[in-house]
Amino acid sequence: MQRLKDYLLQELKHYFDLRANKVPEEQTIANIRADAAFRGANLWVLVFAIFVASLGLNVNSTAVIIGAMLISPLMGPIVGMGLAVGINDLTLLRSSAKNFAVATAVSVLTATIYFLLSPYKEAQSELLARTAPTLYDVMIAFFGGAAGIVAIASGGKGNVIPGVAIATALMPPLCTAGYGVATGQWLFFLGAFYLFFINTVFISLATYLGVRLMKFKEHKELTPEQTLRARRILLTVVFLTMVPAGIMTFSLIRQSFFSQNVERFVNEELSWAGTQIISQHIDRDQKLLRVAVIGQKVDETQIALAEQRLQEYRLADYHLSVIQGTQSDSLLHLVGQLESSKTDYKQTVLQQSQQIHELEVALDTYEHCEQLAAQLRPELRVLYPQVQTFTLTRAMEMRTDTTQTIPMTLAVVGMVPHQRLSAEQTKQLADWLRARTLADSLQLVFREPLK
Repeated sequence: MQRLKDYLLQELKHYFDLRANKVPEEQTIANIRADAAFRGANLWVLVFAIFVASLGLNVNSTAVIIGAMLISPLMGPIVGMGLAVGINDLTLLRSSAKNFAVATAVSVLTATIYFLLSPYKEAQSELLARTAPTLYDVMIAFFGGAAGIVAIASGGKGNVIPGVAIATALMPPLCTAGYGVATGQWLFFLGAFYLFFINTVFISLATYLGVRLMKFKEHKELTPEQTLRARRILLTVVFLTMVPAGIMTFSLIRQSFFSQNVERFVNEELSWAGTQIISQHIDRDQKLLRVAVIGQKVDETQIALAEQRLQEYRLADYHLSVIQGTQSDSLLHLVGQLESSKTDYKQTVLQQSQQIHELEVALDTYEHCEQLAAQLRPELRVLYPQVQTFTLTRAMEMRTDTTQTIPMTLAVVGMVPHQRLSAEQTKQLADWLRARTLADSLQLVFREPLK
């Protein structure tokens, strides 16, 4: 039996040995040291990545934000700080911390400039998601950082480092911090920067633990006392970083349980026969659960019994208020009136739009008649010199025995005194006017000559 246990233990060590695929330490340290440097191309890539991430947050595009995280080089100095603490490399620690400070300042400044210039400053869901970190963000950063250092130390970065960059989301919090500065919303800045700080601390912590487990050789730059003090400072920073996130997580979980208890209470205790719940509201200041119901009237005894059961759902501090009967009927009646008024208003708008359209058509018709008359007058003067005045307009002929109306074009002609048109000339004039005006129905009228 003991031999079997030893064999199983040996097999587990074989499969989970972190040093099995480990590349030479010098190569790993050199790679991390190179990635931690922030000048030239690395710095420009960071600036462009910040602009891309800010645009993604501005338009609420998850795909754009992921793209920015993939091209961001921010992981370098963070992993460098964790490695430096793990191997007691004071030079690397100073260099990584300096580069990290520069990268952070440049990122926040770039995001601030973008959001100052952007005309669209409304906070989208992707922005708001970066302002309330919890312990879940702590765990994401830690396990992401652990995956990162194992991949770097084994020489198999592949898709691991890009995946860590996406999971830990270093870029969006910095962009959100810049948004908070640009818009003067300092709670946004503090929440987002705290999330970025969480990611930094726990990626570094995972890197530190990883190099310790893989037994990287320690530098002799620090005395044992200095090393112990440095690790105590690291643990203190880790603890202090976790405290606010723990408080936020506790508050989030408590709120979730509270909402579930309210929902269970309403569904299980307020399902009275012949009634329907139309709304529910929690007043935390007055410790009151208000529920509006319609249908059959609920007896006060039933309401009192339901209120007594609040403590069974951990709602003992709350009181139950049920709005029913005439109150809820009045509410529904008011809603009905509002809907009816909205329908009537839409109908009125449609009618007025139709009337406006008809008036516009009529106005166009009259203007068309005036323009056409102005075009015909010179021709009319040549063809019929006896004509002294000419008017062209639209008219409605109304029958006296019915309500029928007939639209027509009316041509009114005034003749020179003592000169009249013959019957044949009158017919020719009427036919010419019909042809020139393209009128379906044209009535020619002669009036007395002007004096």
